[in-house]
Amino acid sequence: MDKAFVKERIQKLRKLIDYHRALYHTFDAPEISDEAFDTLKNELEELEQKYPEFVIASSPTQTIGGKPLDKFVKVRHEMPMHSFFDAFSEEEMKEWYTRLEKHVGTTMLGKATRPLFYCELKIDGLAVELVYENGVFAKGSTRGDGIIGEDVTQNLKTISSIPTKLTQLGKWSIPKHLVVRGEIFISKKELERINKEQERKNQKSFANTRNLAAGSIRQLDPAVAASRKLESFQYAIATNCGQRTHEEEHKMLASWGFSVSSDARALDSLEEVFMFRNDWEKKREKLGYEIDGVVVILNDEKIFEAGGIVGKGPRGAIAYKFSPRQATTIVEAIKIQVGRTGILTPVAVLKPVGISGVTITHATLHNFDEIERLDVRIGDTVVVTRSGDVIPKIIAVIKELRSGKEKKISVPKICPIDGSLLSRDGVLVRCPNPSCGAKNKHQILHFVSRGAFNIQGLGEKIVDRFLDEGLLVDVADIFSLQEGDIAPLERFGEKSAQNLIKQIDAVKKINVGKFLYALGILHVGQETANDLAKFFISRSRKIDIPSLASFFEGCSSGDLETITDVGPVVAKSVVEWFSNLRNKKLLEDLYDAGVILEEKKREGRAFEGMKIVVTGTLSLVSRQRARELIEEQGGDFQSDVSSRTNAVVVGENPGSKYTKAKELGVSIWSEDDFLKKVGVR
Repeated sequence: MDKAFVKERIQKLRKLIDYHRALYHTFDAPEISDEAFDTLKNELEELEQKYPEFVIASSPTQTIGGKPLDKFVKVRHEMPMHSFFDAFSEEEMKEWYTRLEKHVGTTMLGKATRPLFYCELKIDGLAVELVYENGVFAKGSTRGDGIIGEDVTQNLKTISSIPTKLTQLGKWSIPKHLVVRGEIFISKKELERINKEQERKNQKSFANTRNLAAGSIRQLDPAVAASRKLESFQYAIATNCGQRTHEEEHKMLASWGFSVSSDARALDSLEEVFMFRNDWEKKREKLGYEIDGVVVILNDEKIFEAGGIVGKGPRGAIAYKFSPRQATTIVEAIKIQVGRTGILTPVAVLKPVGISGVTITHATLHNFDEIERLDVRIGDTVVVTRSGDVIPKIIAVIKELRSGKEKKISVPKICPIDGSLLSRDGVLVRCPNPSCGAKNKHQILHFVSRGAFNIQGLGEKIVDRFLDEGLLVDVADIFSLQEGDIAPLERFGEKSAQNLIKQIDAVKKINVGKFLYALGILHVGQETANDLAKFFISRSRKIDIPSLASFFEGCSSGDLETITDVGPVVAKSVVEWFSNLRNKKLLEDLYDAGVILEEKKREGRAFEGMKIVVTGTLSLVSRQRARELIEEQGGDFQSDVSSRTNAVVVGENPGSKYTKAKELGVSIWSEDDFLKKVGVR
């Protein structure tokens, strides 16, 4: 990435994040979702880690929260109230732990008090500090900028889960001076109740529980805070009370009468942390309050302190966020899809981004009026959301991050499929040729058919749906599909989406003859495609799509007519196909998508002379494709297991053939073993 571009991007991200952070922390009036804001922060953190020469002290990654409002008395915290850095994946969590190991040393971590981690639910609320003198609540403040907060003592006193006087219920004595940190939040039901009141008064509703909680605490009149059922959990002690672990801190807090979450857990490995986080992501909707992830903290206090502070937060803790329902990403291209009825649908091709736990690469733009309304351009940073049974959609463009190199999209005048002059019908743009959309559909169905790529699961109804949603513009788009693009659609779910993507990945490697047949060249059937493949292989040093494209583009009809059974009509069709600009672009796209050509070998084949049985349900390839692979590699596909059987490929729920193979001592292969032997995996 060009360093000048990176520097400019970082500067724009900082300015934008500071603006949204002020709206969020200082004024409780965000303009974008927390999830979209998180992805902007995450991008800045990643860029600054990769390009540390551009890190400055005033960057949002190095500073905390927002400025205190003038209407409150200012309070200086005895110790800074730090924030946490975020992680959004297991890989980012592993990277965090690796950085921690480098800083404190593996020897020290190896001696840490077990369990190694303490994990808490990350409540979506407002952080506060509580000060107690001789066991009596004396002062409470917001985090503010981490150094100076706002005195909101009177409002905090209205919350029943914040004790006004401490009581000793366990072995730990109450310190004369005690500083505690906690979170103020409000329930989903209370948000619903208050918003109904707001509607009755014709006043603006609160966007979420966090805004409502923060707004309630920052009221000058404590009666307003008292009228709303605010709640609080306390989770940390800022005073040295002899605590040895973070888990012990929670026990101390509970013994003095503070409210602590019963859902926190001490865990001993990252794998356990991943399970804890994933479990709560599934259960979060059942909670009465909002959470957006889990906080993972080194349990051992001494080692946590040894980790120190980097930028705005401690090295020894991190917020492991849930998968966002919204995220920001970049529009890499806008493709125009022609549907079955001839209607053109623009579709944004996105830089891969995780939303709701899956990766997506496409977003619908519906029509060209929507492009104009959003003013979305190629190269733009956009906010994408995924909900319901439709593919993700773009809901906003972040124009502040434009570099000036973004490309506008104009309404096409000519059909990209057949060159017809397009017509306008309200917001719809349509190709007048009634067979245009059908032609595109048939090309795709031929491409995935048994004699070609043989992609099971891409039947006519599914192809129709993908065309209607704009997921397929041409056959190359098949190989860019991600689980997240198709899982929301009707007739699909996570499992079926996973299986389809696995099948598509499994057929990316294809012999030249089948590839040529899949292209749907006029007058070229399977046998002719095999003959053309042999002709190409015998004359080319390299077997790949670019070599194939340049070879046939350079051939004349006379060259091709030297092939047995290839006459003038077929030769002319082949030459014209490879000379067509649209077809040239298609071959480039297929190569970029990772399609690999291979020679159909006859000698040294993996299963030469072997008798092989397939039993059970295969998830990566169809049974028919497995049979083809066995026969291509010189094997004999058999239906029954006998003493002469050399191997049995076992899928899910294998049944009696699997049992018989074990009894006879026949070699048993998993589907993965089988595909590795033929070089597909």
